[in-house]
Amino acid sequence: MVDWPIATDPLAREIIGDAVRANKAEVGVQLHPWVNPPHEEEVTTYNSFAGNLPHELERDKFCRLRDAIEEGFGSVPRIYRAGRYGLGPETAKVLSETGVAIDSSVRARYDYSDAHGPDYSRHPVVPYWTDAERTLLELPLTSVFWGMLRKQGQQIFPLARKLPLLGGALAKLGLLERIGLTPEGVTKEEALRAVDIAIDDGLPVLVLSFHSPSLAPGHTPYVRTEEDLDALYDWLRGVYGYLDMRGVRPTTVAEIMTAVDA
Repeated sequence: MVDWPIATDPLAREIIGDAVRANKAEVGVQLHPWVNPPHEEEVTTYNSFAGNLPHELERDKFCRLRDAIEEGFGSVPRIYRAGRYGLGPETAKVLSETGVAIDSSVRARYDYSDAHGPDYSRHPVVPYWTDAERTLLELPLTSVFWGMLRKQGQQIFPLARKLPLLGGALAKLGLLERIGLTPEGVTKEEALRAVDIAIDDGLPVLVLSFHSPSLAPGHTPYVRTEEDLDALYDWLRGVYGYLDMRGVRPTTVAEIMTAVDA
């Protein structure tokens, strides 16, 4: 998923474009409104969630980015993720009207409403159609509850989130913990537990994600040093190796759409 600065950068176009042309990568859209023209809104925390923008402005920003990606990488993007997971009431309409097949903005079991963002705490963790016409598939980022109370996590975790001492105690005692499938802030051991739970729960697709700036020290809070970077690659090697051992294979946007259309 690339945003405006990457989509319009000549070096990024060359590097990513080579991978796309070799069928080794797919490119999707990630809209960060504060760096994406047209710049008509005030730059605020509220407006950093693209879905909070007026419909026409959100649509205009998205279309300019989508067109820049198609021009720069020679590929029509079929998947979208809103920066900061910032979906809004009109986003699905924008995506459906512009030919996007999959949205992957929902971070199930997370709530960003304290920062004026969406509340995904009760959204499904499995893929689902966003409309009756089955034109836009939602592919949530994989998040699971772990612990003895995980089956009751949907009811208990919102309370634990409001009471940090309770949440910390539940996690320390192995009763309840939320684990996202990401190397950013999640240990390898936690991620392996999450993989087991996701498979046991019958999730048909596991969505692993991280921010690409974490691949170089100093750009994110998760990778400050070379040692942090080594740990991130160790996490990726360990998790991908475990996925392979558990019989989970990589897929593509095209394969997913073929599967759901069949």
